[in-house]
Amino acid sequence: MSDTPSLHDQAVTRLRKRRDFHGHIAAYVVVNGFLWAVWAVSGALGGTWFPWPIFLMLAWGIGLALNAWDVYWRREITEEDIRAEVARLSGTR
Repeated sequence: MSDTPSLHDQAVTRLRKRRDFHGHIAAYVVVNGFLWAVWAVSGALGGTWFPWPIFLMLAWGIGLALNAWDVYWRREITEEDIRAEVARLSGTR
């Protein structure tokens, strides 16, 4: 039997990655919305308006962007990639 995953297995993996990514987006929106609400309330009550949630949004946004790249734009490893790496490791290139 081949070690290559079937098309069904590949499809399931990709669908799970997309679903997880959509959950990641939902968490990002909800949590950051809450943080901005806390910022607005604390600014109104305390008079301090430094936009501190932006740092959390940017840091988490980097992770979200990397997750999007992995889900939508990362190229799959092909048999040719594997053969080239084996050749490189064995020094027969």
